[in-house]
Amino acid sequence: MLRLLLVTPPLTQLNTPYPATTTLTGTLRARGWDLRQADPGLELVLRLLSKDGLARVRENLGAAQSEAVDFFREAYSDYERTVEPVIRFLQGADPTLAYRLAARTLVPEGPRFQQFHEETVVAAFGHMGTQDRAKYVASLYVDDLADVIREGIDPRFALSRYGEKLAASQPSFEPLASALAAAPTLVDELLDEITRELIAEHQPDVLGLSLPFPGNVYAGLRMAREAKRAKPTLVTVAGGGYVNTELRELAEPRVFDYWDYVTLDDGERPLECVLEHLSGKRPRSALFRTFTREAGAVRFTQGTEHDLPFREGAPPTLDGLPLSRYLSLLEMPNPIHRLWSDLKWNKVTLAHGCYWKRCSFCDVNLDYIGRYEAAPAELTLDRMQALARESGQTGFHLTDEAAPPAALKALGEAMRERCFTATWWGNIRFDKAFTPELCGLMADSGCVAVTGGIEVASDRLLKLMRKGVTIEQVARVSRALRDAGILVHAYLMYGFPTQTLQETVDSLEVVRQLFAEDCLQSAFWHRFSATVHSPVGRDPAAFGITLLPEGPEAAAGPGKSAPRFARNDLPFHDPTGTDHEACGAALRKALYNYMLGYGLDTDVREWFQEFMGSKARVPKTTERPDRIRRALER
Repeated sequence: MLRLLLVTPPLTQLNTPYPATTTLTGTLRARGWDLRQADPGLELVLRLLSKDGLARVRENLGAAQSEAVDFFREAYSDYERTVEPVIRFLQGADPTLAYRLAARTLVPEGPRFQQFHEETVVAAFGHMGTQDRAKYVASLYVDDLADVIREGIDPRFALSRYGEKLAASQPSFEPLASALAAAPTLVDELLDEITRELIAEHQPDVLGLSLPFPGNVYAGLRMAREAKRAKPTLVTVAGGGYVNTELRELAEPRVFDYWDYVTLDDGERPLECVLEHLSGKRPRSALFRTFTREAGAVRFTQGTEHDLPFREGAPPTLDGLPLSRYLSLLEMPNPIHRLWSDLKWNKVTLAHGCYWKRCSFCDVNLDYIGRYEAAPAELTLDRMQALARESGQTGFHLTDEAAPPAALKALGEAMRERCFTATWWGNIRFDKAFTPELCGLMADSGCVAVTGGIEVASDRLLKLMRKGVTIEQVARVSRALRDAGILVHAYLMYGFPTQTLQETVDSLEVVRQLFAEDCLQSAFWHRFSATVHSPVGRDPAAFGITLLPEGPEAAAGPGKSAPRFARNDLPFHDPTGTDHEACGAALRKALYNYMLGYGLDTDVREWFQEFMGSKARVPKTTERPDRIRRALER
């Protein structure tokens, strides 16, 4: 029988396994296939952040200079002495080290420690919060070392992504091809070593590469090439979130020098069809949603198969992953931000797709959003309990696009009936169905935090976005969650088509009030992007914008275009002319202060004035100063 090794190439999370390989491994093993899984991203970072790794970093720095690099050279002996104890502490293997870390007497403190403000740290962790304070110190220490690697060794490196700009909405394959042809960096050399070791250890016939983000693509290509060098008969298959969104128009044949098959959307059936083909049980013409190269050209086979029903998937499995070696990082003293990088969370999903699937900025035309299918609460709970037994942990991250209120109600009741004690958090819509009663049930079942998209706190833009919520509704739902003891994080957006400076100022005022009324504890602003699969990208005129010319870069010379590689973000012209770059800087600074409890009485115009210039006219907000309070009173 064919053996398949599944990996998520560097880099994503360091605190817990990314769920793609665990889900595929669980389901395809249950269907009789021989699957293994590994986490080369975690291994890469652990090798860099070791005594031997730092020695290799120092040897490869050459003449590089920066504040972080210069400090690293000066304090090298202290880094060499402390790096492995600190990593053990972040893995949970040496908790007593917290006392020395918290006292700030153990590790060298580089440029990242400039953000260590005692007043903020005490407010976040308290005078007796030794473990959390120590974890914050250790995380800043790790961030300093990551800066050294990025600034002195490889500018593409970050702790949660590698070579992201080479692949994000990249119409031409040329930047990736050039990077792959260049002399390897130390990071590349370590990744090549890890790849060869994985092939030698598992002896796979097929290497499956899950690519959830642009920051996994360069490493996914490099791993495929090195794996084929180590075992020339090896077959490679690529899929995952990045492929599903950005490679749907793939026409670049050079990709198939690295990946033999590229599959779209849910991976279980396409991958199984590839395995059946390689086993001689299915002709090449009967593949399912798969790109291949034939006679030098890219070919896509849609096929006639159907996806496995969501409820028929087996529980995810963590088998083969080094659970004790993951790192818990706490890089910001905010109670919700830490959920993404701190502690080990089992990943589980209540439903496939989004039950709303109408937002005009979202990829509602793609399968991962548009095909909604829920599972019974009893089945979800079965999967949660199976993961808890395997991991020894009862913390869960619900990875739904938006967890359905009805499903959360059913799950809470099922957990109560089985007396299953757990801790969980996940993403929601600020749906009016989140009544105080439901929020109370969620809290009783273990919910500690939710994230949700407010996007733009503007009535006109919310209607244009088709969010299906109002600002008053957001206020009441978030208050009901807070009253139940659940923390609330909001996703916010700026630069939406036709958004004016006045609307941006008003949005910040509403967000200020939400923080002031303790409806929100955390939030994040991101810049709007028109994507090819969204309603805005499909019908830009309906949103008041005009798409600009786009296409593959002219990589083959004047008058010639390279075959298309990726396509996602669309350039556009917005006649409104708002300076969204300056607005973004103001919004981010204001929000950072709000999350720390600062500046909540400051006129929001002051944040904009700093970045737009003293002569710029920033309009006064048109929002009532008590809009959120009045909504809560009603």
